[in-house]
Amino acid sequence: MIFIKNGTINTVTNGIIKGDILIEDGKIKEIGQNLEIPSDVETIDANGKQIFPGFIDAHTHLGLWEDGMGFEGADGNEETDPITPQLNPIDGINPMDKNFKEALQGGITAVCTTPGSANVMGGQCIAIKTFGRRIDNMVIKNPVASKIAFGENPKSCYGRDEKMPQTRMAIASLLRENLKKAEEYLDEIELYMEHEDHDKPEYDIRMESLIPVLKKEIPFKVHAHRADDIFTAIRIAKEFDVDITLDHCTEGHLIAEDLLEEGYPTIVGPSLSERSKIELRNLTFETAGILSNTGVNVSLTTDHPVIPVQYLPVCAGIAVKHGMKKDEAIKAMTINPAKTLGIDDKVGSIEVGKDADIVIWDGSPLEIQSNVLFTIINGKIVYKK
Repeated sequence: MIFIKNGTINTVTNGIIKGDILIEDGKIKEIGQNLEIPSDVETIDANGKQIFPGFIDAHTHLGLWEDGMGFEGADGNEETDPITPQLNPIDGINPMDKNFKEALQGGITAVCTTPGSANVMGGQCIAIKTFGRRIDNMVIKNPVASKIAFGENPKSCYGRDEKMPQTRMAIASLLRENLKKAEEYLDEIELYMEHEDHDKPEYDIRMESLIPVLKKEIPFKVHAHRADDIFTAIRIAKEFDVDITLDHCTEGHLIAEDLLEEGYPTIVGPSLSERSKIELRNLTFETAGILSNTGVNVSLTTDHPVIPVQYLPVCAGIAVKHGMKKDEAIKAMTINPAKTLGIDDKVGSIEVGKDADIVIWDGSPLEIQSNVLFTIINGKIVYKK
């Protein structure tokens, strides 16, 4: 048990209170003012300190590109086939990577780790806690999404070898082709389940991995920077009646009203980076604020290792400097990514019954000079300054 007393608690979903938190069996058991302190409990005096739910980065490659390594630690892109929806990061993440420790130091308690964007269909995505030595025990939900990519990355990866796709038309064509195959595969499975005399379809691991998308159990996580690529993703999502999240959304500020009308959640970033390719020419820190102020659901991302994951709060602070409201910036690192990833029943806010993923700061996390004093995951202190 842990008892946190006298802190300023930003619950995110139920306002800000000055009070206490009781943690038991890895969960938040009680929140309130002047709570009775149980005997034999570890107590943290948070007087003058700010308490937040652990921050969540909804789009990273944490553990798939290891710190300070080249090919030996690069496990995010299987650049041998543009269609690899069956891959899952749980088989590539190294939780011993130094970046996990740095995530804890920055107050990041959960991330979505995804394959890279070299392939049109890159694989499944996984939500994990950032503390542990065995990845199996760090999983929040697997899979949470299926990665697909538009634009320069798949074009440059395969076009240089004179393979498909070399064009945006080919990217869209490959998506449609494989989604149609997946629909037919699912139809055959359902016929087999309903009719004993119907032949069971031959097992296809690629098509099998797309069934949760077709059933709307998980969304496609769309890598798209340019406005035209975003609209192509939306067009295909409507054609096949599947859910999507719009990740990066670099030109989202140019089409904010359209995105509000469509209603898909966005994951904006990495904004603290160079304009390393043509489709980033409209990169600006104003995007998150413009979208959020328009009413679009916004989460923020570092796209680690593009920006080291521990600097997610720094990116939020800069987004505020460029027009995002402070409370929306906090939501963009907590409840918004939790909802977008479908894990808000466990994390994303300080509420009774949720996982005790809590971070105590000595100041506002939106200010660069503030420090993380304690990081708590599943009711265990995993970092202390």
